This record gives sequence, structure tokens and C-alpha cells, in this order.
Amino acid sequence: MTDAPYQGSLAGTEKLARQPMVLLFLGLFATAAGQAFVFAILPPLGRSVGLDEIRITAIISTSALVFTLVAPFWGRFSDRVGRKPVILIGLMGYCLGSLGFALLFFLAGQGLVTGLSLFVIALIVRSLQAATMSATHPGCTAYAADHTVAQFRIKTLSRLSSANSIGMIMGPVMAGLVAGLGLLAPLVVASILSGLAAVVIAAKLAKGVTPRATQAQPRRIGYLDARIRLYLLSAIGAFTGFALVQQTLAFRLQDMLNLSGIETAQYTGWAMMASAISTLFMQIVIAQRFTGHPIQLVRWGAGLLVIGTLTISLLMSWVSVLISMALIGAGLGLLMPAVAAGASVAVGPEEQGGVSGLVSACPAAGFVLGPISGGFLYQYSPSAAAWGAAVILIAMLIVTLLHRPMGLAQPA
Repeated sequence: MTDAPYQGSLAGTEKLARQPMVLLFLGLFATAAGQAFVFAILPPLGRSVGLDEIRITAIISTSALVFTLVAPFWGRFSDRVGRKPVILIGLMGYCLGSLGFALLFFLAGQGLVTGLSLFVIALIVRSLQAATMSATHPGCTAYAADHTVAQFRIKTLSRLSSANSIGMIMGPVMAGLVAGLGLLAPLVVASILSGLAAVVIAAKLAKGVTPRATQAQPRRIGYLDARIRLYLLSAIGAFTGFALVQQTLAFRLQDMLNLSGIETAQYTGWAMMASAISTLFMQIVIAQRFTGHPIQLVRWGAGLLVIGTLTISLLMSWVSVLISMALIGAGLGLLMPAVAAGASVAVGPEEQGGVSGLVSACPAAGFVLGPISGGFLYQYSPSAAAWGAAVILIAMLIVTLLHRPMGLAQPA
């Protein structure tokens, strides 16, 4: 089995300039850092107000489902109205949603909202936040694709993806620092970050290319489109496995090391930071320099994800957690830029918004079943969720190895 030389369609017109790259980077960084805050503090925060593992993970899974369903809409919407308005909608939605979440858990801590009412309201607030924040990533990715020809697409989208990695690195550090002020403090900081990013982008980011719908009616594409199916399903599989591990990590650390709520948030943050540093390293050192077919990076990434999940399944120590999270991060650092670039160059210029929405929805799609499944499996055995992730990732790796890439894409 051999891979055809990688070329792809020329959807862009030039390299993305430095200023818009920095501004798009800022928007994605703010969102990623905020998400790192939530992933680190929600398990101990939820436990502190009486929510069990199933309900805590159900909040993540439900909001992820909403994100998955809505992100493709924002991508298509950006084809009609332009990328900048959609990016701003996402940032402001995240800003207001974080404040709402902080207020809810403050009231819960005072005993004013408890039990089933707390759970239902948390589901609604987090889902509304997910519905709006899902606009940021497809808007940013499509903006970058609009201004980048195919031969620079992997490099450009790898640089842009590094915003998520740096956000996931800095987020746990910042969360650990401000968590000393209380578990609600990181949510307030997340709101401030996304609000500031929205203000700067509103003032500085150019409108970009003319909305595509004024030039041609974009074709509606879906997850099973033959041109992009393997990329999207690989990303969903990768993040389902990742979610199984990450969303039970805090429970496992708290129970394994007998940690307090704040200590759990800090240890979880460090483990996530190890993963994010590894992701960033792979994006900078490997993905940005890679010139072959994207499916090769997808395969390498899947292999590292398998090794990482097997490590955390077999070993139970703080050191093994750090090693496994670093391996998992390395796998995602190779896989996701390849998925974004491969899907982008497989479609035409008028479909960039649509495909960006689908790619952006894939990580959230993995978090639909991953967290809630992990919650159930964790109650059976602390290592069961990691074993489930390993099975999914091994199957995904086999599929990518058996896949024979199609011929060269025709220029658009």
C-alpha cells in the first residue's frame, strides 16, 4: 500500500499574514485556556456541591453533543455572512456562559440550588454556552483557509492549532494559581480572557474575503462525504478515546492519591499541561515541517494515542499518568492538524466554512459519549475507561492503516 504524493486543491490565494494569524491565535487561545479551566475544576467543583461522577460527566457529554450539532451550522453561516462576525459570536458566548456557570455554582455553594435542579440548570447553561462558543473555531479555521494556498495549509493550520495547545498548557497553570482563591475563580478568569479577545478581534481583525455565498451557492457536505470521511471519523475516534481518559482523570487522581478538591484540580491541571506541551511540540517540530500526505500523520498520531492509553491502563502511578498523557498529547498533536489540512484541501473554496465546521465539531463529537461512558466505566473499575479508550483507538488505527488514499485532488 502506497500513498500518492500530496497536493490538494488551491482553495486559498496567499499566505496568511502575521497580524490576522496573531488575532486568530488569540481567539482560539482564550477559548482553549477557558476549557482547560473547566476540565480541571469541574470534577472537584461538582463533587463539592453534591454532584456524582455520572452527573458531572453528563454535563460535559451533553454540552459536547450541542457543540457537535451546532458547529457545522456556524461554519456554513460564516460562508454567508463572513468569518469575523461568527468568531465574535463564539467569543462573547463563551464569555457570558462562563459567568453564568460561575454564578450557578456560587448559588449551589450557598445551598440555594441543589440536587436535580442544580444538575438540570447546569446542563442548560453549559449547553447554551456550547451552542455559541462552537462558532469560534470554524470561523478562525475558515478565515485561515481563505488566505492560504494548499501547499501551506498544513503549516498554517498547525500554527493555528498550536493556540489550542498553548491554551491547554497555560490554562492549567493559571487555573492552579487562581484556584487558591476558590474553585470558581478560574471560571471568572476564563470569562475575562474570552471577553478581552473579542474586543481586540473586533477592533483589529480585517473582514477577510467576501462571503462565499455571494459568489456561489456552497454545497452542503456531511460527515460521510467520501472526500473527508476518513479524516472526520479518525478525529471523532481519537477524541472519544481521549475523552474517556481525560474526563475520568481527576476522579482517578483524587482517589488514587487521596487529594483534596483544590489539589485534584492542580494535579489534573499538571497532567493536562504535560499533554498539551507534548501536543505543541509535535505541532511545531513535526506537523509544521511535514510535506507528505496527511493520512501518514493521522496514522502516526493514532499509534501514539494507542501507546498512551495502554500505558495508563496498565500502570497506576503519578509518573505513569504524566507519561501516558504526554504520549496522548503527542498523538493529537500529529493527528488534528493533518485532519484539518487534509479535509480542507479535499474540498473547494466555497466549501471551506462547511468543512471547517465539521472538523471543529469532531473533538466535541468525541466528548458526547466519551465522558458519560467513562463515568459509568469508572464506577466499575478505575482503569476500565482507559481500557475502553485503548480498544477504540486500536480499531481506529487499523482502519487508517487499511485505507488507500484516493488520487490527487483536482485544483479548484
